[in-house]
Formats: sequence, structure tokens, C-alpha cells
Amino acid sequence: MPTPIPRILILYAHPAPHQSRVNRQMADAARSLGGVLVHDVYETYPDFYIDAGREQALLQGAELVVFLHPIRWYGMPSLLKEWVDSVLTSGWAYGPGGTALRGKNFWLAASTGSPEEAYQAGERHGRPFESYLPPFEQTALLCGMRWWAPHILHGADGADQAVVDAHVATFRARLEAFLATPVNGGNDGR
Repeated sequence: MPTPIPRILILYAHPAPHQSRVNRQMADAARSLGGVLVHDVYETYPDFYIDAGREQALLQGAELVVFLHPIRWYGMPSLLKEWVDSVLTSGWAYGPGGTALRGKNFWLAASTGSPEEAYQAGERHGRPFESYLPPFEQTALLCGMRWWAPHILHGADGADQAVVDAHVATFRARLEAFLATPVNGGNDGR
């Protein structure tokens, strides 16, 4: 019997998952759901050589694509950036003839080491966290995807377990809500 195509593809990109307090728990919570594929890009591509054809095939069947990772130097981890560069190509994901992702949903689920207060003028990072989101949002928009409001846990390094548990539970609940919608009906960009 063929393996069912997952409705949700989670691109899990943590360069040191054994040190993760939050992202690993989120990935584990998602793995327990039917209809979800948690695709660990660091485990799959330790040499950073991305099989673009394989990745494009995974994306084809997904209705919701989730980037799950820690924010590193105000963006995505390096292997996920290589994945974007290699997989989301002109003529496939965007540009003339590039309609493969059009109408799919995109959700950023990430963590930061710094508390939210550090993301404002006059503080450590100098600007609101939302100032660092345009590359993610524009990637989704360029590919014709629906942008979902991000699910971010600030201060993950110092968060107490109750905060982490609540964050993970909310993440899982959003995935479950999406899976409960009719196929191709999950436009829940809250």
C-alpha cells in the first residue's frame, strides 16, 4: 500500500537538535500527527548537498509548508537557506511557469534566544522582531503562497518549561486544526 502524501510538510532545520529546548519538542509533537511529515534537513543533508528534485516532490503534495527552526543571526539556519536557494527555483516555484507552490500555505514557527523586549529600538537588537520577517514573507509571496502569522517563542533559552509546553501545545493545536479542514480548504492564516 502506498504511503499517503502528507498534507503538512515541516522543514525542521536545527543545526544542533540535541541542544534544542523548544524546536525539538515542536518537531516531536508534530511527528505524532497523521498527515504531517517532519523533514529534518540537517539529518537528511549533512553534506549540504540538496536533492532539489526530491524536495520539490515533497512540496508538491503539501498544502501547508512550515519552516521550523531557531532564528540564527536574524534569519534562517544556513542549511535551510541553501535549501531555499536550491529548491525554490525560477520556473518551478516562481517566475514564468513557476506555479508549483501557488495557493499553498506558509507558516514560520521559530524561536529566538533573546527575550521579546530585546527586539525594540534602543535595545540589543535595535528594532522590532517583525523587522526581520520580510525575507520569509516575501519568499512565500513570491511563490504565490498564503502567509500565516508566525508562531514565535522569544527567549527560548530562558523560558520555563510551562511556557515551552504552552508554546508547543499551541503549535500542535494549529496543525490539528489545519488537518481537520477539508483538503485544500485550510486557509487559516491567523
